[in-house]
Amino acid sequence: MNFPNYEFRLKKDGQKRFIFDLIRKKYIELTSEEWVRQNCVRFLIEEKKISRFSIAIEKEIEFNGLKKRFDIVSYSSEGNINLLVECKAPNIKINQKTFDQILIYNKILKSKYQMVTNGINHYYCKINEDRNNIKFLANFPLI
Repeated sequence: MNFPNYEFRLKKDGQKRFIFDLIRKKYIELTSEEWVRQNCVRFLIEEKKISRFSIAIEKEIEFNGLKKRFDIVSYSSEGNINLLVECKAPNIKINQKTFDQILIYNKILKSKYQMVTNGINHYYCKINEDRNNIKFLANFPLI
């Protein structure tokens, strides 16, 4: 993983492992993608100083009649979305399909910035809705 090492509350129930989610305030089954999501949330809170109270995880949205779930968003104090994050498991390569997914989510959410991560590779970007393309940023955006 390409995140700092964080301490997490973990538990096991039978063969399943769970991780405590600071945002949802409950234990969530620990999958590879959830591990990335939880590390990313901690990165946003601890390294980028984003308030945990401005973060939402896995909320349902609808696009063209299809129900989707975004991974992470961070809201501004005015209630606008500053950051939309798409998380993938570490074994999933980030490709055009991943960016197409965040483009679709952003049509609904209108986020100022976007981040795509599989825990190893992180991409920061800004979507130009007029041109329907992505401008990649060298560093995490100042939000």
